[in-house]
Amino acid sequence: MALSTPHSFDIPEETIRVARAAFPNGTPCMTLRDELGSLFSDADFASLFSSQGQAGESPAILALVTVLQHMEGLTDRQAAEAVRGRIDWKYLLGLSLTDTGFHYSILSPFRERLLAGGQEALLLDRILERLKARGLLHDKRQQRTDSTHVLAGVRTLNRLECVGETLRRVLDDLARLAPEWLQAQITPDWFERYGRRVEMYRLPKDKTQQAVLQQQIGQDGVQLFQALQRPDTPAWLRTLPTVEVLRQVWLQQYCTEDGKIRWREAHELPPHKWLIVSPDDLEARNCTKRETNWTGYMVHLTETCGATSPHFITHVETTPATTTDDAVVATIHQDLAAKDLLPAEHLVDAGYTAVDNLRAAEQHYHIDLLGPVSGGGSWQAVAGQGFDVSCFAIDWEQHVVTCPQGRSSQSWHVRQEKYGHEYVAVRFSPADCGACAQRAACTRSQRGVRSVTFKPQAEYETLQAARARQETETFKQQYKKRAGVEGTLSQGTRAFGLRRCRYLGLAKTRLQHLATAAAMNLTRLVQWLEDEAQPAKTYCSPFAALAPGLT
Repeated sequence: MALSTPHSFDIPEETIRVARAAFPNGTPCMTLRDELGSLFSDADFASLFSSQGQAGESPAILALVTVLQHMEGLTDRQAAEAVRGRIDWKYLLGLSLTDTGFHYSILSPFRERLLAGGQEALLLDRILERLKARGLLHDKRQQRTDSTHVLAGVRTLNRLECVGETLRRVLDDLARLAPEWLQAQITPDWFERYGRRVEMYRLPKDKTQQAVLQQQIGQDGVQLFQALQRPDTPAWLRTLPTVEVLRQVWLQQYCTEDGKIRWREAHELPPHKWLIVSPDDLEARNCTKRETNWTGYMVHLTETCGATSPHFITHVETTPATTTDDAVVATIHQDLAAKDLLPAEHLVDAGYTAVDNLRAAEQHYHIDLLGPVSGGGSWQAVAGQGFDVSCFAIDWEQHVVTCPQGRSSQSWHVRQEKYGHEYVAVRFSPADCGACAQRAACTRSQRGVRSVTFKPQAEYETLQAARARQETETFKQQYKKRAGVEGTLSQGTRAFGLRRCRYLGLAKTRLQHLATAAAMNLTRLVQWLEDEAQPAKTYCSPFAALAPGLT
């Protein structure tokens, strides 16, 4: 498909006249057009189209419609109808009143084209550029980041449902593409097991019967896979995507012993970051964080939080649910640097403040990554009692650690964690610890000997400095601003469907979040322009306002 003649976005005089007459006070769409002009241009997406072929709809219009439908929570069909029938949309898009718009079915291929070309970030980046040109992103010195869980657009399955649904997906594909071949491979009892959706309320409740069904489904899958591998089977059947999913799921859920297939025990399953939990979305992962368990993804939003301008989202990062918060900090800073939107202070919670992130933010980007740092994993640090590592004096040159009672360490070893990080392991003398009156406050070891582990000098000193700073009143006052990002997550969840996937897969979910962030920015701009006021303070109920210290 080729680009059509570039859309100019010039608003026809008749559209202006009718829109002004119908909406004398304007609408959000009209305000956006008056303040920002055309948000996208066809040239932004030129790399996604060929120079030959049939001309298609303007990609700039499709991009803007994609953002608008996330502003108003519309489906593709509803968005296409709005282009055809709404005057304020025609005003924003620069269309005549008689323009019939386009068929809703072209929005999905446009999203696919964005993803294939790696240009989905344009939905947010071009709007940020317009905001910068308008002078509304000048206050970028302070920014804050937080994350929330995202529910995949699939049914939550247990292990038995997952294997049953995986096999049923393969059978449905084979029934459509090679029905005669499939009928020759199965027996009538397969129709009873896989003829309908596999759901727990239809399955046996007795554990013994469930174990029999687990084994039967496993054997059926192996039988089908072996039939697909036979020389007389058409080779193209083995290349079906659902066949590959069947292979992966069976490797994860079953193992072979003495030539027989066996259902894996829970402790034999691969880690959650690799475990497929739905044949419909292979990248969705199951995760538990504190009291919340979900299947899907995580989204991280970074926004400005200055006092003199609207709070705009500057970056969106979507990850599998099992990706930890600290793993995305480097990517966030790298992308903000590419957009010339790096903050001087980056407010985050404890999930982001790994020591590597603290050091990299300062050394590479001159960013003060401002957030609480944990006190360490020892029982003394957790309980706030006894002697944790901060109570020990470390001589880095002599490789000697002195305990609070003045005893020197017996050994010093540099070791490596399983993830490749180095740490120092120090051990004290059994004779010194055995005679120590403070032993109970120092160690719970059965041998009564204290050992201490800590990071190498540079990382250790960074952590100690961060822990000392977070106890100061200055830090507490600075850190108060981070709480405001909770309101952004709430707005995204309640008003823009941020927490529910519209599409399947990580790439499409990220595109949804980028469009959602762009829509939130435009909504905030309109509210700012209409209210001409500072962002509203967090709501406090009349009863809560009566609490001591608030009146």
